[in-house]
Amino acid sequence: MEPTLLRGKPVVQEMEATLSERVKKLFLKGTKPCLATILVGNDPASTTYVRMKARACERNQLESRQIHLPETTDTAALIDVIKNLNIDPGVHGILLQHPVPRHIEERAAFEAIVPEKDVDGVTSWGFGRMSFGLSSYHSCTPEAVMNILDYYEIPIKRKRAVVLGRSPILGKPVSMLLLNRDATVITCHSHTQHIDEIVRQADILVAAVGKNKFVQGSWVKPGAVIIDAGYSENTGDVDYAACLDVVSAITPVPGGVGPVTIANLLRNTVVAAEQTLR
Repeated sequence: MEPTLLRGKPVVQEMEATLSERVKKLFLKGTKPCLATILVGNDPASTTYVRMKARACERNQLESRQIHLPETTDTAALIDVIKNLNIDPGVHGILLQHPVPRHIEERAAFEAIVPEKDVDGVTSWGFGRMSFGLSSYHSCTPEAVMNILDYYEIPIKRKRAVVLGRSPILGKPVSMLLLNRDATVITCHSHTQHIDEIVRQADILVAAVGKNKFVQGSWVKPGAVIIDAGYSENTGDVDYAACLDVVSAITPVPGGVGPVTIANLLRNTVVAAEQTLR
């Protein structure tokens, strides 16, 4: 039996259809949702991501304000830029493109974003509320994982989920979201021993390690569902071809998680704009 390809496009189309009506209502009230994107340096992948987000904003009639800072920008200067965006009433959401150059204290920069404009869910405040199931902007890629599972009606409750990766904006939050949906979650990282044996237990596998074709077909439990959140030169963290004959469902790379991540970013920005009118 052919596995189900968990494509992001239909998920995005459904999300954007709802988004369109909400944006129109904001226009009638004199508000145009605005996402400010900060890019530090000239990393090719980051530049591509920022461009994709700008195109998505244009397609959905959001304003995209792009701030491109030189590679030499230090932490203090970056935080000053963020603080100015925090107090700008015309900006509803702030995205600091990850990763920033190594000399910058990324966590300090993330924490400088005020919660009401943290539409990418990167602050510790947002993470804490999300973990407790309270209202907040969820990290966009973890939320995209959940969107895909829900759209394709993949059961989560009582399933064993294995998350590969523990980054504060992907691995950790997606583990919390799955846990809050009553999955039994194992989070693996660079110090985890016998990862292949652990992966083989997974009903749902979320790959988020940033290592090209890290997961081998022999690691995967027959009938498992794989959500590949990695991306590197049009391939993900999973050896797609080797896993295709084993799984029941799998996301393609590209065309899986990435587009849904951007749709979440736009939706959060629209929600932030709506909040300013209440």
